[in-house]
Amino acid sequence: MPKDRKPARYPKELPHRGGGRKNQSPYLPETCVVAVTEVTEDGELVAVPVNWDVKRKPPHIVVTESGRGQAATVGDKLLVKLRRIHPHLYQALAIRVLPSDAPRNVIGMLVMTSDGGIIEPISRKLKESFMVARSDLNGAQHGELVAAITTPGTPSMSMVYAKITERLGSLGSPKAASLIATHMHELPTEFSPEALAEAEDAEPPVLSDGRVDLRELPLVTIDGADARDFDDAVFAEPTKDGFHLVVAIADVAHYVTPDSALDHEAQTRGNSVYFPDRVIPMLPERLSNGLCSLMPDDDRYCLAVHLWIDKNGEVEKYEFVRGIMRSRARLTYEEVEEFSDQSSESRKKSKLNSELWSLLTPLWHAYAALAKERDERGALDLNLPEYKIIFDASGNVANIAPKARLESHRLIETFMIAANVAAADFLIKHHAPGIFRVHEAPSDEKLEDLRNLLKMSGYGLAKGDLKAKHFNHVLHKSEGEPNAFMIHTAVLRAQMQAYYAAENLGHFGLALAKYCHFTSPIRRYADLVVHRSLCDLVDRCQVAGDRKKNLTPDTRHLSTVALHISETERKAMMAERDASDRYKVSYMARQIGNVFSGTIAGMNEHGLFVALADNGVQGFIPVRHMGQDFFIYDKRHSCFRGQRTKKQYTIGDPMLVRVAEANAMTGSLMFFPADASYSASPRPHAGKHKGKHKGKKKSSKFK
Repeated sequence: MPKDRKPARYPKELPHRGGGRKNQSPYLPETCVVAVTEVTEDGELVAVPVNWDVKRKPPHIVVTESGRGQAATVGDKLLVKLRRIHPHLYQALAIRVLPSDAPRNVIGMLVMTSDGGIIEPISRKLKESFMVARSDLNGAQHGELVAAITTPGTPSMSMVYAKITERLGSLGSPKAASLIATHMHELPTEFSPEALAEAEDAEPPVLSDGRVDLRELPLVTIDGADARDFDDAVFAEPTKDGFHLVVAIADVAHYVTPDSALDHEAQTRGNSVYFPDRVIPMLPERLSNGLCSLMPDDDRYCLAVHLWIDKNGEVEKYEFVRGIMRSRARLTYEEVEEFSDQSSESRKKSKLNSELWSLLTPLWHAYAALAKERDERGALDLNLPEYKIIFDASGNVANIAPKARLESHRLIETFMIAANVAAADFLIKHHAPGIFRVHEAPSDEKLEDLRNLLKMSGYGLAKGDLKAKHFNHVLHKSEGEPNAFMIHTAVLRAQMQAYYAAENLGHFGLALAKYCHFTSPIRRYADLVVHRSLCDLVDRCQVAGDRKKNLTPDTRHLSTVALHISETERKAMMAERDASDRYKVSYMARQIGNVFSGTIAGMNEHGLFVALADNGVQGFIPVRHMGQDFFIYDKRHSCFRGQRTKKQYTIGDPMLVRVAEANAMTGSLMFFPADASYSASPRPHAGKHKGKHKGKKKSSKFK
């Protein structure tokens, strides 16, 4: 093994990604064919080699489009030239998009002509239109949104033909954005009859052998005011040396058994998808909002972990039990936050009764202890604003407002992390199979870009073996400064994407040596897999009385599952971001010509991304509209400089912008500098670019 090659830290068993002879070389050739698997929020293409060894995780390939020919999108195959910058990371220059005869799904607006119809695609990545014969219109009318599939053509055809498969309604309808995202990302929305039948046949909980009766324990759920399902409940009480914390999770594994129709549906979906206006659940409503939702005063099966914590937040011991519980109350974050002010006046105004008020005291004290341990551990402490899309009674976007970041949010997050760590530890100690949440340290290239940006802003980042706490030094130093948003955003973008694996590789962002997801089995298949393994351990321990009994890990199967649900998670994130972007564009369409204050949040060779101060919406300023000058992009220093005027645009700079274009069709939002004037035609050096509107929260990237 070459000296510069580090041991692989990723799943050992992954499905083969293409036909032909497998690649046996430790590194990729200089030129090869890759398949695009993702378009990131920054517009980068992520790809994998078409031919790859089943026993190794494919390398991470970031593709830079050359600008020649058709733009690539997910599913396209590219001939690329590679440059290796890390044993598991490559940068690629696209030479060309390879032709494909495979049918493609297309979403777009139908425009009728005398010869039939033309579908104008809504995807910014598709530069071509598609012809529709009159016999293939499927009843669709002019101006409708439609879903279609391309049909085989001949090389002499100047346009590709498509057949309409579904009519989606009007582009201006209230739920159009989430409907578009659902179809664009091919998300399943209907459950099989078999899965629905299994859900309907599920029986209400009854106390049985092997289950602990927790119904007298005053567990409470704490969620958002608009939450529909409740999968976790908490309780705390003081002990002589600290606290006894109980985290109870809905026992989804009781209802969703391996190889059942429900299991196949859940695994295929991988996770629930949360749009601003609706949810595509992983499980049918009978379970997700019924028998697996910890609603107050109803008996529910649960898997609970008892955690005994000392005053410094260290977990001294834990115990998992399968039980039956009854939630005492459904509390909101806002109600729990009121308790942070424990004055008698707050008690009078609070909607909580005296019993519930008394239950919150030990919860806050237990949180304070765990928060102390978290801070000493040095978990990455990002502080980025999040925004909520607010709809009116008709389903149209009424406003986009900042979300309050409450300490009660962190209370629940901290409890869930403690439970997740205990779950990972329990699996590892007993050599039990499971799926772990992995977050690796940033790549050398990302760190180099971050250091250059920080240096320009007067900050430094330690070299050597970096930990999350080293980033915190920079983050905390920037608090209260004008460039704080830019610094926090840059640190987030430097982080690697978290993923699932069948082996524990630690979590860099949380500064944890062992970690898995266990607390949301209603909406994540990874948590359900962990639940099954934990339940198996608990059941075996009760029967055999042997907590050291080992289980044989099925890492081959779980590695395949882990790869699949990592991909479904990314697909869900892209769909959620796409829907949010379109809703934000529909809102900003009413603001054309208005001026807003914002901050330069990012840039590439095509122009600037500006985030508005009031609502966090991001729009794009093409380089051709920056002003009457020739602006040169300096990637190393993250800025544009005017060749004649020396005017400079730098990441983090405040900026007044005017809303110039809000294209509901493509979901793009374009700004102009408020003080600039423009010629009607684009400058020769500025290529055509449709602005990319962004704004989805990013703080969950590594969790």
